Amino acid sequence: MDKIAVLIPCYNEEQTVAKVVKDAKTALPEAVVYVYDNNSTDRTAELAREAGAVVRSEPRQGKGYVIRRMFREIDALCYIMIDGDDTYPLEYAAQMAEQVLEHQADMVVGDRLSSTYFKENKRPFHNMGNSVVRSTINQLFDCDIKDIMTGYRAMSYEFVKSYPVLSRGFEIETEMTIHAVFNEMVIVNVPVEFRNRPEGSESKLNTYSDGARVLSTIVKLYKNYKPLRFFSVLAAIMLIVAAVMFLWVFARFLNSHLVENMPTLVVSGFIALGALQAFFSGLILSDMVTKNRREFERNLYEISSRKRELMKAHNG
Repeated sequence: MDKIAVLIPCYNEEQTVAKVVKDAKTALPEAVVYVYDNNSTDRTAELAREAGAVVRSEPRQGKGYVIRRMFREIDALCYIMIDGDDTYPLEYAAQMAEQVLEHQADMVVGDRLSSTYFKENKRPFHNMGNSVVRSTINQLFDCDIKDIMTGYRAMSYEFVKSYPVLSRGFEIETEMTIHAVFNEMVIVNVPVEFRNRPEGSESKLNTYSDGARVLSTIVKLYKNYKPLRFFSVLAAIMLIVAAVMFLWVFARFLNSHLVENMPTLVVSGFIALGALQAFFSGLILSDMVTKNRREFERNLYEISSRKRELMKAHNG
């Protein structure tokens, strides 16, 4: 079992990966540095190996697949995850690891948005998207996470082994954050500097398609984690629509004493029934979420027990 494992998911990062590996080994001499190559067509894997990293591969394309394999294969007391594009300084890694190892943090968020991100990032829609995602999640999940989509995080063994990776692409950071928030894990925000990619290095993130997937993930996870709220809002909207349709028919009835729009009246009734069904669905799903939380806590206890056994075996 490693004390600290530095995890670097990579796809075509030959220009920067060697520097990131060397910086990680300098900042955290006691750490094991792992580079997971995701079907790179350049010399990413070769250069990472030459720089001293343990290089492994994930054949399925997508950051979510890479993170799933990393979390499954590696046992460590603390995990530092960082992108291979050299946009995050490794000088903050020791401080982030300390929060996990000494202060029982489950996730440490490398907060770009409170420092240099908006100055350094040259893609304005990325800036707006990060702000929108951060505000949306903090409002929906009653939390105060400073940077939702950062690729720079420190995580505990308990978080890594309890987190079910479901996403395939860049929405993975959003999913990780919501998982930690919903399960009331200890989250710490550490401001870190952000620097733009060096000349010639291109981002793999598509502003529009990946942004749409992130927003879709937020809605889906809100439905899954907060079903009573989600379906109550849906029920309220449907009831308002049904009420407007009914009142329109009723107003015409008061004038003519005839029901002139029977189809509208029938449709409003069905919408009202749908609203009631949505509300009770939320109640049922909310009970299921509570049951899942109990199972999660039991699973977390088993993970902690396994961690103690691994530490005992590692120490002799």
